[in-house]
Amino acid sequence: MREVVITSACRTPVGAFRGAFASLSALDLGVVVLNEAIARAGLAKDQVDEVIMGCVLPAGLGQNPARQACLRAGLPVEVGCITVNKVCGSGLKAVMLAAQAIACGDAEVIVAGGMESMTNAPYLVPQARGGMRMGNGKLVDSMVHDGLWDHLNDFHMGMSAELCAEKYGVSRQDQDQFAVESYAKSFEADAQGRFKAQIAPVSVAGRKGPTVVEHDEGLKLSSPEALAALRPAFKKDGGTVTAGNASTLNDGAAAVVLMSAEKAAALGARPLVRVGAQAAAGIDPKYVLVAPMLSIPKACAKAGIDPKDIDLHELNEAFASSSLAVQRTLGLDPARINIYGGGISIGHPIGASGARVLTTLIYAMKDQDAATGMASLCLGGGEAVSLLVENI
Repeated sequence: MREVVITSACRTPVGAFRGAFASLSALDLGVVVLNEAIARAGLAKDQVDEVIMGCVLPAGLGQNPARQACLRAGLPVEVGCITVNKVCGSGLKAVMLAAQAIACGDAEVIVAGGMESMTNAPYLVPQARGGMRMGNGKLVDSMVHDGLWDHLNDFHMGMSAELCAEKYGVSRQDQDQFAVESYAKSFEADAQGRFKAQIAPVSVAGRKGPTVVEHDEGLKLSSPEALAALRPAFKKDGGTVTAGNASTLNDGAAAVVLMSAEKAAALGARPLVRVGAQAAAGIDPKYVLVAPMLSIPKACAKAGIDPKDIDLHELNEAFASSSLAVQRTLGLDPARINIYGGGISIGHPIGASGARVLTTLIYAMKDQDAATGMASLCLGGGEAVSLLVENI
């Protein structure tokens, strides 16, 4: 098997729901990161063999969104494209698939990542094709239906967060404190310019001319008192999960360039990280949010390393309850997890989150001179994905 390296990584700022990127589709955001990732890698577009992009909410985007983004970014028609839908793991699974293809010799250079506009996910009219003969019709929010709803248990992902909080003994106070710390970490990281190198600015057209968005839109500070005032969002009686200790609805995209180590040497490209072991794991869908507690050890076993010995972990941080449960169960050092915040504070554009998490991890490893890093995400249906990367 061939050694696989990542030679560039970038992401857009994460836009708020119905915020700065409301006028942009997932394709628009995908084009930005494809162009930026390729440029940062010093590649000509005809040197790319394949594009693999995650997208969880493709309704209304048209056939194979990855292909559309690829061609709109100016890549040759000969480049193959795949759109991946593995819910919140899509963006990371795209990278994992790319690494496998390169390792086994099927490709030399692949751009992989994810793109999502939760803002622009359309409403569906299920009865329209058969005809609504009389009475009221029904609109279905595809964002919730296809992205946030557990159809195996018929509840919102937030109910899984409640079940995880109960099973693993995570209190409301613990969740709120975790969220406060996440807000503070991302706010401070942005103020210190930690995100600048990883972000590809996005130009948004407006009536008074274009606006260039260069910072994550939802960054803020909070306090335990402010979060304690929020009502439970999913379980009204005795619930502990609120809008304040859960990830947000967002728009964004991220992409990385992967290639064989031999190809990188031939091109004179300087690798950022080496791609290591990867794993997917499953769990009872009711407890989907803690599935990384299975995928992380599984990937580590392949690499012969203990999860506690990895220098930096990046979790998608869908909810504070599950993030704390994973941390405590695996005995991970909180100081090594999401050092610049996560989904609660930065945001969680579901199809892009895997690649966003990986991109943030890579730059954090460079900042901290960390030797190893693990990117992990839970994903709807009761699964998780994890990928180990090694600093070069």
